[in-house]
Amino acid sequence: MIKQILTLALISILITGCTERIDLTLDETYTRIVVDGYVATDFGAYQIALTKSTDYFYNAPMPRVNNANVTLWDGTNSYYLNETVPGQSGIYTTDSSFEAQVNKTYTLQVRVPEAISGHNTFDASCHLNPVTPIDSITYEFHPEYGKEGVWFINLWAQEPGNEVNYYMFNLFKNGILMTDSIQKRTVSDDALINGKYMTGITVFRLNNAHKWMTIAIGDTITLQMSGITKEYFNYVNQVKQAGFNIPFFSGPPANVQGNINNGGIGFFAAYSNSYASKVVK
Repeated sequence: MIKQILTLALISILITGCTERIDLTLDETYTRIVVDGYVATDFGAYQIALTKSTDYFYNAPMPRVNNANVTLWDGTNSYYLNETVPGQSGIYTTDSSFEAQVNKTYTLQVRVPEAISGHNTFDASCHLNPVTPIDSITYEFHPEYGKEGVWFINLWAQEPGNEVNYYMFNLFKNGILMTDSIQKRTVSDDALINGKYMTGITVFRLNNAHKWMTIAIGDTITLQMSGITKEYFNYVNQVKQAGFNIPFFSGPPANVQGNINNGGIGFFAAYSNSYASKVVK
């Protein structure tokens, strides 16, 4: 009986010890600017979003960087970007008639009114590479894959073969972007197809069980093929592997290598686009 009492007392002490409160002090990361935006060869108003990185457990939208001076330089001309809602949005846009040019290098220059990580200026440059035109696209539905079938979106185009090229693919349904985050996009180099004709290469597999991937008879699907730099190709792959979307909702892992100087996070990209569309029948 005495042994049983001692045993119960020992168990009680152990349980009490296990439930003792332990206070942990977590290190805070220093704040950095986060840049998300691009320009391309289509006419349009292009946006650059500026925010500040936050700690992992920060339970609120990332703070916006307002009242910044944001410009683009193409080696000849300078373009000023206006904040969409002055002093509030942290989103800066070009004029609606802006059109980037192939083989130019675009430099983004950001000047902030209050220093971030000890800096008031942040720059990034990206060369705008050409892209081969798309001849056509096709689609195939494979009911044998998955629970509700899978759509294959296939590309037909001539790969130029003059050098190593890097591509990004986006998909639209009835004019609405389906691949609205980096995680949904496809990137590729031409290591296996350099100089060859791309005969029905599958660039997207859409699982019909996922709502955003679903297409139906009568839908118009449009494939966008973009010529990107090696640096942006690597960046997109790193973000996809880390499981982050763009724009970031918290600071991305330090090993994601962007092109923003002075400790900035993110990437300013420039790329060319070609398109092809198909009506699903």
